[in-house]
Amino acid sequence: ATTNPEAEIDPTADTTTTTEEKNSASADENKTESNTSTTKDTTTTSKATTEENTSASTANDDTSSEWEQRISRSRKMAYYYNRVTKESTWDLPKGVDPSKIKNYAEHQNLEQAGGNVQQQQIRASHLLVKHKESRRPSSWKEPNITRTKEEALKLIEGYRQRIISGETTLDDLAKIESDCSSGKRGGDLGHFGKGQMQPSFEEAAFKLEVGQLSEPVWSDS
Repeated sequence: ATTNPEAEIDPTADTTTTTEEKNSASADENKTESNTSTTKDTTTTSKATTEENTSASTANDDTSSEWEQRISRSRKMAYYYNRVTKESTWDLPKGVDPSKIKNYAEHQNLEQAGGNVQQQQIRASHLLVKHKESRRPSSWKEPNITRTKEEALKLIEGYRQRIISGETTLDDLAKIESDCSSGKRGGDLGHFGKGQMQPSFEEAAFKLEVGQLSEPVWSDS
């Protein structure tokens, strides 16, 4: 088996991560492409903005339809996520009825007590950077990728620093720089549970807090 990394920024999950062709943490197709061989594609940054929540989320109808109430996987607390601005907050947004938070939490507790526990899911975004040794060294924006895996990693690390500094966001950067088709959606991979992503990317994404950006991640393809 050969080892070849692809750089990528993943999970904002609504958590975010960063990965190399695997996916690094702000989250979609940035993860490493899978194939039947043991060749390793690197995914570096998965968007660390992975969104942690149970598979069930409720739309809050007291405010604009942009806001959703979700449950943090790590803290077991309700938080709010704006699907349009991608903002996550622990505090109650203006216009939200506090009583609904209580009712939602009670509903979750009753489900768990009754043994009807849904599979835990998170939502993440990522930014993928491929290299010439990737299984498919091409993307929607570049038909023939010639960069080395070292160059791919440098790109991912540079993108990550720009996101951390506040110069740009994973969402905006993925739309321009990601080699994954999810880049057209700002790197958003949507909701997913265990066993649905590359193991290395999955492990990194599920460890993230809401809004956190992961280190570059390498994934197998």
